[in-house]
Formats: sequence, structure tokens, C-alpha cells
Amino acid sequence: MPELSQETEQGRSLLPFVGVAEVTGPSMVPTLHHGDQLVVHWGARVRPGDVVILRHPFQQDLLVVKRAVERREGGWWVLGDNAFAGGDSTDYGAVPEELVLGKARLRYRPLAPGQRSPLAAVRWALSAVRPVLPDRSASRRLRAR
Repeated sequence: MPELSQETEQGRSLLPFVGVAEVTGPSMVPTLHHGDQLVVHWGARVRPGDVVILRHPFQQDLLVVKRAVERREGGWWVLGDNAFAGGDSTDYGAVPEELVLGKARLRYRPLAPGQRSPLAAVRWALSAVRPVLPDRSASRRLRAR
């Protein structure tokens, strides 16, 4: 259940605190989609609602992107925005603090190959780059489950 492309680790070396990651998989839909590029602030302080990049607790060579919901004993409780995709703390519990690597600051959605009409290009230009904002209602969603 990979969430970030293998090139993510290579992107970390560009600047000391900023890197680029590519999203794969559906677990963060509608916030993030397959193929989206993320600008990641490595080592950033995490707060509830932030979209974070972390090492999978059982496969530490695998990086995933989830939303930090709340800090619990043992680390961060993280959930995907797509409740039907799975692969979050409901499966593996709280993620230790040292496995949370950073948080997403910006999302860039590349132009799809079929978007060649002028209207499609304008729509893409208006929505291609967006900040990844914290969702402060994340802890309320956790209590509702």
C-alpha cells in the first residue's frame, strides 16, 4: 500500500529542510490524488490536523502520507482522508514520534495528458498549486468513528 513514490528519498537531499514527494494511492482522496506532487517540510513540528509524511511502522523503508489526528501514548494517531482506503492507525496503532518525518506544505497537481483544451488548461491553472492546510476537524472525525 505505497503512498509516496520511491523518488521521495532522493528528493530530500535538495535542501536541508524542504523536499518533493509524489503521492501514489487513494488513501488521502479528496485532499490528495494519485500523481500529486508535495512540497514537504522535513522535521517540521506536527500539530493535529496536519498532513504528515511518516515511515510505515511495520515496513520502515515505505513512506506514507496521512493526517495527524491526535497525539496519544506511543505517538501520533494518523488517518487517511479516505475512510474506505485503510492503511492508517486503525490498522497499525499510534505511530512513534521518531517515524513522523515532516509535513506537507504545498500540493502541485500535474497537468493530465488528456487536458489539452483551453478550458481544461484554465481549470488546471486555477487549481494546480494549493497549500496543504491542516484540517482542524480531524479529531472530531476520530471521535465519530
